[in-house]
Amino acid sequence: MRLLHTADWHLGQTLHGFAREHEHERFLDWLLDRLEDRAVDALIIAGDVFDGQNPPIPALGLFYRFLAKAKARCPALDIVVVAGNHDSGSRLEAPSPLLTEMGVRVVGALPVDEEGAFAPEGLVVPLTGRDGTVAARCVAVPYLRPADLPPLGEEEIAAGADPLVEGVRRVYADAAEAGRRALRPGEALILTGHCYMRDGALSELSERKILGGNQHALPVDVFPEDAAYVALGHLHRAQAVGRRESVRYSGSPLPLAVDEEPYPHQVVLTDVAEGRLVGVELLRVPRFVAIRRVPGGGRFAAPEDALAALTALELDDKLPREGWPYIEVSVELPAPRPALREEVIAALAGRPARLVKLSLRLTGSGEALAESVPLADLADLAPEDVFLRLYRRHHEGEPEPALLAAFHELVATVQEGA
Repeated sequence: MRLLHTADWHLGQTLHGFAREHEHERFLDWLLDRLEDRAVDALIIAGDVFDGQNPPIPALGLFYRFLAKAKARCPALDIVVVAGNHDSGSRLEAPSPLLTEMGVRVVGALPVDEEGAFAPEGLVVPLTGRDGTVAARCVAVPYLRPADLPPLGEEEIAAGADPLVEGVRRVYADAAEAGRRALRPGEALILTGHCYMRDGALSELSERKILGGNQHALPVDVFPEDAAYVALGHLHRAQAVGRRESVRYSGSPLPLAVDEEPYPHQVVLTDVAEGRLVGVELLRVPRFVAIRRVPGGGRFAAPEDALAALTALELDDKLPREGWPYIEVSVELPAPRPALREEVIAALAGRPARLVKLSLRLTGSGEALAESVPLADLADLAPEDVFLRLYRRHHEGEPEPALLAAFHELVATVQEGA
């Protein structure tokens, strides 16, 4: 059986105010082609289908059109979708009566029985291989919130057990056991998860630390060794976890922040046979809209150098507006430059590009007032003293006479008003 693993689509996301619908549509078309030409038997979407719990109508339309097209082009394809921390589990599950009939299984929350107890059997989804028989059982675990986790006993808490980590471990133990009970000879055990794993590389600009933050990152041993494959979502950088090639983040298909531009955005193609993983192939997703970082590589440049690099950018005049590259400009400022944004905008005026971010790095000492001068009462400092020390914290040298004159005028206005 061949399985394709993807996650973190974030449909409906905007990049500094610019809609990503064009890019998502291009990605989904590309994905449809891969499902067909690589003869995929099962598709797993491991959470964060949408960027928010109340996704915009165009994002909903993209998702449902994709599901309809996927089933039309690959009628035997099994599709499993789990909710991530950005998704509304109940909203994602709402169309389940219709989607289940199409062969699409959506799990937004842990299933419970009539007494409200966790019913792990409801997470187990059979996946069929190319001969039409069941080749694997997917235990589709969505993003787990603290309220989903079983409480620990007093003895365990006294022994120092972490309630969040151990609660997750118990949920996965119960879920995996339900999957094992359903397994028949030769079938593979597949797990999903949307979580933050210990030692995972994350993007600070676009990922939320979940399940209590970094201190509650999960160890890889919450997933049983007999799982043929664990399809993870949440971290946007594609990576294996804990030196286990079978436990993987597929990563996001698009860069969701400018610092994700260097990531290898991809989906994961896996083959399982006779109950075990026999192959992993990483399929690189094309970059449908470029992110150009000036001067590049996350470096900062002097204003004149940054403006010169911006002017020298080679841009394609034939691109449609929705395909214009996103531009980040990173500038190091030794002194205030109030008109810098206008200068950057002027350098891009009439050119096929979209400015998404102007990053500034100030080159002053960075010291707080208390660190840079002997202890003194605030009443002993003249307003100009405070202004000059604050200026030196952020900038090099002394302020221009015009700036100092403007400060004096402001102080005089305040004092006269008092």
